[in-house]
Amino acid sequence: MTGTGRLTGELGPRTRRVVYGELTQADIDAELPLMIQVDRAHVVMLAEQQLIPAAAARELVRCMAELTAQRYRPLLSRPAPRGLYLMYEGYLIERLGADVGGVLHSGRSRNDLKATTTNLRYRRWLFEFAEQAVRLEAVLLSRARAYQTVVMPIYTHFQAAMPVTYGHYLLGIALALGRDLDALRAAAAGLAVCPLGASAVAGTDLPIDPARTARLLGFTGTTAHALDAVASRDAHLRLLGAAAGLAITLSRLATDLQLWSTAEFGFIGFPDRLVGGSSAMPQKRNAFLLEHVKAKAGQALGAWAAAASTMASTPFTNSIEVGTEAVERMWPGLRAAEDSVLLSQVLVSGARPCPARMRERAENGFTAATSVANRLVQHGMPFRSAHHMVGDAVRRAVAAGSHRLAEFGPPGWLDQIGLADLDLPALVRAQVYGGGPGAFAEPHERAAAAWAAHVGWLREWRHWVAEADAELGRAVAAVAGETAPGEPVAGGGLV
Repeated sequence: MTGTGRLTGELGPRTRRVVYGELTQADIDAELPLMIQVDRAHVVMLAEQQLIPAAAARELVRCMAELTAQRYRPLLSRPAPRGLYLMYEGYLIERLGADVGGVLHSGRSRNDLKATTTNLRYRRWLFEFAEQAVRLEAVLLSRARAYQTVVMPIYTHFQAAMPVTYGHYLLGIALALGRDLDALRAAAAGLAVCPLGASAVAGTDLPIDPARTARLLGFTGTTAHALDAVASRDAHLRLLGAAAGLAITLSRLATDLQLWSTAEFGFIGFPDRLVGGSSAMPQKRNAFLLEHVKAKAGQALGAWAAAASTMASTPFTNSIEVGTEAVERMWPGLRAAEDSVLLSQVLVSGARPCPARMRERAENGFTAATSVANRLVQHGMPFRSAHHMVGDAVRRAVAAGSHRLAEFGPPGWLDQIGLADLDLPALVRAQVYGGGPGAFAEPHERAAAAWAAHVGWLREWRHWVAEADAELGRAVAAVAGETAPGEPVAGGGLV
C-alpha cells in the first residue's frame, strides 16, 4: 500500500536521503527493536480491549518475532520513502494483508510512538551511564578513604593556601558527583511516564488502556495530557543538562590532576598504561587522557546548546524540530559525558599521590600560616593583628630564603601558643569545623549514604523494568497462542 489516501506522491531520492538518511542495518538495529517492543505491548492491549481480533493479534506478534529472529533482514532491500516505521508497517500489511497488518496502528500515531521509543532509548542509555557514574562515585570514595592522611597543600588562585589531605580533596569531588547524580535522577523522572495513548496530539476516542501498555513497557505512569506528551522533549534536555553538569565536575577534577602530575608539581603519578609518549621527544610522559576528560564537558555543553536552540521558538505541538532534530543533537553530548565518566574511572583509580612531595610543598608554601594566626586568636590576640604578625613573619622568611616560620617572628612566639614544631598532620587533624579535613568521617559517611541511595535507585528501577519485560513476554506468548494467560515464558522485550 502506497500513499496516504490524501497524498499520492512521495519524496525524491535525494530529498529522502537528506530527511531519512540511507537505511542501513545499523539504523534498523538501533530503531526497530524499540518500535517492535512498543508494538508488542500495543497489540496485547488492543487484543485485551477487543479492539482488534485475536487472530490478527496472533499473526502480528508472530510476524514480529520472525522479523526479530532474522535481524530484520527482509526490510533492508525495501524503499522507505516515508521513514522506517511506515516501511515496516507496509511490510506487515504485504505479508499479512490489510485486515491484519492494517490494524496495528489503531488508537495511536507516529507522534506518540516516536515519543515512547525515544523514552525507551534514553532509558537504556541512562541505565548504562548512571551505573558507570555510580561506579566512579565508589572509586572516589574508596580512594578518598585510602588517602585521608596524605597531607598536601590546597590552592586558591593557583597559590598554596592551606594544608589538607589528598583524601579530603577526592571526597569533595565525590560529594559534588553525588549531587550531579541527584540531578540526573531528578531529570530521569520524566522518562518514567509513557506517552503512548496521546495519539497524534489529542488522544483518541477508541477505548484503549494506556496504563496497560505503560506497565508492559516498564513505565510507572501514563501521560495526563496528550498535547504535552507529543510536544515536549524537556525531560531529555534536562537529562543532557544533568550529564553535562557531571562532565563539568569531572573536567575540573581533570584540570587539577593534570596540573599536579606535571614535573613542576610532582604530586601525582600515573602508570605507563595511562600516559602517552611523544613522537619527537623521547623523555615525555603525557597524561593525555585528562585532556580528553576536560574536552568532553565542552562537547556535552555544545550538544545541549544545539538541542535547546533547535527547540526554541517552535510551536507547542508535535514538530520535527523538537522530536527528531533536537533529540538527535543530544546524542553526541550524552556519549561525551559517558566517555568522560569511563576515562575518569581509570584515572582516579590509577593516580598515585607522592606524599613526600606533597608535604614538602605544603611546608614550603607556608600553608600553616592561617593555623598560626588562629592559634594567636585563641590566646587573645585580635585576628587582624594576628594576621599581620604572621604575614610579616612569612615576608621575612621569604626574604631570607627560609621556610622556618618560627625564626622570623617575636622571640619564642610559637612556643607560647604550642606550635613550635608546626606539625602539619596535627594542624590538619585540628581543622574539624566547617567541613575541614580533620572531620573526614562524617562527610565520608554522608557521601557513602548518597552512593548507596544511587545504587538502590538504579537497582529498583532495573528490577521494575525486568518485571515488566517478563510480563510482556507472558502476555505476548498468550496472544500468540503459545501459553495460557499468566503462564511463565522467557522474557519478552528490551531494557
